[in-house]
Amino acid sequence: MLVTALATLTALATAPGALGATLFGDDFEDGDTGGWSKSGGTWSVVSDGSAALRQSKLPSDLARVFAGSTAWTDYAVQTRVRPITLSGATSYVGLAARSTSSTTFDRLVLTGEGRAELQAVRSGAVSVLASVPLVVVPGSWYTLRIEESGGTVRGYVDGTAVGSGASQSGKGRIGLQTLGATASFDDVEAGDVSSPSPSPSPSPSTSRSPSPSASPSASPSPSATPGTGTLVVAANGADTNPGTLDRPLATIQKAVDLAQPGTVIAIRGGTYPLTANIQILKSGTADRPITMTAYGTERVVIDGESLPNTPAPVGGSIPRAQRGAIHMEAAHWRLVNLEIVNSPYALYCDGCDDNVFERLSTHDNYETGVQIQGASSGNLVLDLDSYGNRDPRKNGESADGLGIKEGSGTGNVVRGARLWNNSDDGFDAWEFLSPITIEDSVAYGNGYNRWSLPDYTGDGNGFKLGGGGDTDPPAAHVVRNSIAYGNSAGGFIDNANPGAITIDHSTAWHNVKTGFDASDAAATLTRNLSVGNGTAAVLGAAANGSGNSWDIGGTWNDAALVSTDSSTLTGPRRADGSIPPSDFLRPRNGADVGARL
Repeated sequence: MLVTALATLTALATAPGALGATLFGDDFEDGDTGGWSKSGGTWSVVSDGSAALRQSKLPSDLARVFAGSTAWTDYAVQTRVRPITLSGATSYVGLAARSTSSTTFDRLVLTGEGRAELQAVRSGAVSVLASVPLVVVPGSWYTLRIEESGGTVRGYVDGTAVGSGASQSGKGRIGLQTLGATASFDDVEAGDVSSPSPSPSPSPSTSRSPSPSASPSASPSPSATPGTGTLVVAANGADTNPGTLDRPLATIQKAVDLAQPGTVIAIRGGTYPLTANIQILKSGTADRPITMTAYGTERVVIDGESLPNTPAPVGGSIPRAQRGAIHMEAAHWRLVNLEIVNSPYALYCDGCDDNVFERLSTHDNYETGVQIQGASSGNLVLDLDSYGNRDPRKNGESADGLGIKEGSGTGNVVRGARLWNNSDDGFDAWEFLSPITIEDSVAYGNGYNRWSLPDYTGDGNGFKLGGGGDTDPPAAHVVRNSIAYGNSAGGFIDNANPGAITIDHSTAWHNVKTGFDASDAAATLTRNLSVGNGTAAVLGAAANGSGNSWDIGGTWNDAALVSTDSSTLTGPRRADGSIPPSDFLRPRNGADVGARL
């Protein structure tokens, strides 16, 4: 179990020095691990916003990679690290310096029990030189830095000192490490270190990855005041409390009101019934986003059953400000590992930029699970589960699993989503004018009247790729490595969008109508698989494609598939939030067509 302590990092007198002449640097943009030697784990370069080095083996004993020279003496080394999975209190991710062997080095780690520790390790024996509590939020980026000078080692997290102590040796290489954890590492730099700077400051991010989490500020004051540290919310708290672990706030809205760029709002497990929706109208910054997350692995349920419009009357409308248990008009937020139920929209984001919505579960709401609209750009929806959403007020025709619609803005990405059993569509991009990228996602069972709604009008498509209105605006949406199956209408449809849609390596299976419908789009379809649909594919005059199952010929039926058992795909997610891999709907003959999930 991931445990997060919630006292704050306190800056020590000595700030990190400036990085001088470069000894070593690797941003992994070349796509390889040249210059690194491995000891344990599974290491590879992956895309994590930008190219990054990922240790992906879990469960895993100590996994290490090393670089540089054993002759290096006084230097500083830093890296950005993104913990993805911390599997217990003893797990950690970290940075090493002055390594004379695979078991002897100085090390700075972020631990699964919620601490940053500076350690000296000699022949595997660990001495903790300094330690401070720190909320470690999986999925956030942190900058770790070690400075070695003479017989002293110093450690910093996001520019704030953890402490110092006696170095275990006078020279050695640099290293990256995990234990019982998976993580991405990026922007590794080693160089001479000059005199300490006059004050601490976070290292700038040079990556397109989600911004590093800012380190918390000094210890909280006796009463709740705005700040950039950690604010704790618990069902047994009080809004007059300072928002610490032992004296938490009671409401999420109070924490939102107090938050400033860099704040982490950590919500203890429990159900939080709302009588007014949570309004997020202030923004973080690119280098100091505001994070709202469940505390550790605790289950947080935000319940909007007592909000207005649950449901709205048939033919009624929901006032804009009342849309969403969480109503957002803000930028640079991270919402992580929250469950939102029984609300008039779960998450409604209008005019939102550069937010990350990660591992959310939005189900049984009275409108769309997650809706992003208006002038919204640069948002990432990662590992979303959105299901069972319906809209009695519109007889089922509006509640999607995920909608990015009625707006414009570049750079919106959906990755790892599962969208199922919603009354309308799984994914809907109706009247969104800018390209949206959808990857590694699945939509199934949408469009069926599971609630006995009268005069049912749910559409029932897996992925509805734009269109709508009288002019059917063009938008060049992109879908890769995704699956649509068992929907009451189509799998992947252009919905009269004439834009240059791209659909690549995706699978449509047992949808009632058309598997791939590009009747109007100037679409490019490559290496897609259509099996058991009402119609395999319909391509209009402006569409083109190659290598698809209907192009290469052969018999494509259920017997041509390795497995039609979806239980792994639809079962529990992996610890890092990803969809567990399986042979579901893979071609038995090994043909390079369709999705691999």
